[in-house]
Amino acid sequence: MRFMPRLSVIRSSALPLSFAVLATALAGTARADAPPPQGVVSLQSSASIEVTKDLLNITMNTSRDGADANTVQSQLKQALEAALAEAKKAAKPGQVDVRTGNFSIYPRYNPKGGANGWQGSAELVIEGRDLQAIAQLAGRITTLTIARVAYNLSRELREKSESDVTGQAIAAYRAKAAEYTRQFGYTGYTIREVNVNANEQGGMVPMMMRAKTMSAPSSDEALPIEAGKGTVTVTVNGTVQMSK
Repeated sequence: MRFMPRLSVIRSSALPLSFAVLATALAGTARADAPPPQGVVSLQSSASIEVTKDLLNITMNTSRDGADANTVQSQLKQALEAALAEAKKAAKPGQVDVRTGNFSIYPRYNPKGGANGWQGSAELVIEGRDLQAIAQLAGRITTLTIARVAYNLSRELREKSESDVTGQAIAAYRAKAAEYTRQFGYTGYTIREVNVNANEQGGMVPMMMRAKTMSAPSSDEALPIEAGKGTVTVTVNGTVQMSK
């Protein structure tokens, strides 16, 4: 039996590749021959607003260690359950939100590298916009101590702040485009492309509560709080085509 070469398959697969290479070369030549755009200027403007942070986040934790892993776990669960029961009394969606955080148990090692017991930690996170209620709740929880305190802007306040300054940033961008157009001797302009970006400065600034972690606060001792301020900035950048 004679085997015939499949020449038609080879030709059909190679031919489109040649066309593709030729098309790419021609496209590159066309781009190289195209003149650069005239009367295009890049611009940037921004607007900012300073707002008081309205979101308080407190992380409370405790740690235990012992020779038996089950005993350490049981002690952590008891401390966390007691704190959670107290926190749920004050919980209000959006105002005082409560959730458990990290819960871990791991071996404890001696200086020579051998395991000689167990240690673990548990966390409770309290967050919300009712700063005073959260501060008072933190003072009533006695089975955990305060590890971290941080302030931020809530999503609602951040979005409102961005909305307030976006119009100012866009107006500043358009005014700058009109002024540059006039100074360059053109009579008008059109926007080629534009990007709008928002960011928050001085956002989540943690405060370590070292003094509070040394001993449990009394049941009537509220956490002293002072939220501070953050800055929301909206930046507009892009290019405009000036015209005669």
